[in-house]
Amino acid sequence: MKAPTRGYWCECWTQDIRERELPELKASFDAYSAPQADRWIAVALRTISPALDPDASHEAWEWLHNGRTDTRRALLRMQPCTVSITQAHTRITWTIRPVAFLPLADRQGIQLPACAHAFSPQATD
Repeated sequence: MKAPTRGYWCECWTQDIRERELPELKASFDAYSAPQADRWIAVALRTISPALDPDASHEAWEWLHNGRTDTRRALLRMQPCTVSITQAHTRITWTIRPVAFLPLADRQGIQLPACAHAFSPQATD
């Protein structure tokens, strides 16, 4: 049996801060190194920064220039990290948690198990 692989589980959540609603998951990503995990956030922030208001853009670039190093250090120590910005009434939060990926849960596999070929598609009416 293949041993678990250490990595990071990354998520992006949004929440309307005017309402008492729960945050909504927008994206997730499985990273296999600290640089890959913090790069996921960096790419997202660089992509959305032109559309952000001045305060949110400042928050984004502050993390990109100063906070990213602290995030990387924490990840290398296997500590969870959170990065948040607020745009108008929406809080966007990225989380990164150290995890052990089980071989069964690995989304990178390219070969289906043999039993997957035992089923044929059903015709729909």
